[in-house]
Amino acid sequence: MSAIGPTFFPLKVATSETRVTAVTTVTRRLCFAAGHRVFGHESKCAHPHGHNYVLHVNATADQLDSIGRVIDFGVIKARVGEWLEVNWDHAFLYFEDDREMAAWFANGKWRGYACPFNPTAENMATYLLHIVSPLLFADTGVRVVEIVLEETENCRATVRI
Repeated sequence: MSAIGPTFFPLKVATSETRVTAVTTVTRRLCFAAGHRVFGHESKCAHPHGHNYVLHVNATADQLDSIGRVIDFGVIKARVGEWLEVNWDHAFLYFEDDREMAAWFANGKWRGYACPFNPTAENMATYLLHIVSPLLFADTGVRVVEIVLEETENCRATVRI
């Protein structure tokens, strides 16, 4: 019994024989607002509408840095946040094959982002994981391994490597 209560898990120094390989991931939450419509949707999501999205970026590295981190949370915020600000925040996301929406944004009066995919939460998360994140973190040794994108508090898409 220690001074603060029973000792259930005594600490031991790890050796090469007892070391267990563990994967450490970090998560940074970011928010952005965007409009979209789901091209070809059979119900109300076929109409232009918007969401206050919540994005969870989960990252890992082969080893922690010299002070014990995968990456500084501020670096994730700066890199992903800037990309979101420039591309998706307060923009209307539309599928590049959606001629009606493409015509609406062709004059440049409104802020639109022509997606090479239908802008469902699943496709947006996949794009962030496989296309955007590798470019944003190429010089860091950090890998984004999971994206969780919430359209609402009840609806989210998760894509992981």
